[in-house]
Amino acid sequence: MSAYILFDNLTVSNPQDLETYKGKVGMVVEKYEGEYLVLGGKTRVVEGSVSPTYLVMIQFPNFEMAEKWYDSEEYKDLKTLRLSATTSTGVIMEGLPA
Repeated sequence: MSAYILFDNLTVSNPQDLETYKGKVGMVVEKYEGEYLVLGGKTRVVEGSVSPTYLVMIQFPNFEMAEKWYDSEEYKDLKTLRLSATTSTGVIMEGLPA
């Protein structure tokens, strides 16, 4: 069953560091069989009071692989870089069975 990580980058305090992150993170996502499904773009809130800013959604083969990516040594320094360059929220969620 697929799993998804959804980030919302609420603010960017260091654009240069974020660009460095963007240039390196794709290879690590691919190593853990992840695939970007959403990378910014237009949004429309249809219910509730959520205020998305810059959504990023990555699909992984399963919940365990998503966790392995997020907690991996390969992502550790990149995660620190992203967290220092942005204020964001994130959640790992399980999808529906195939």
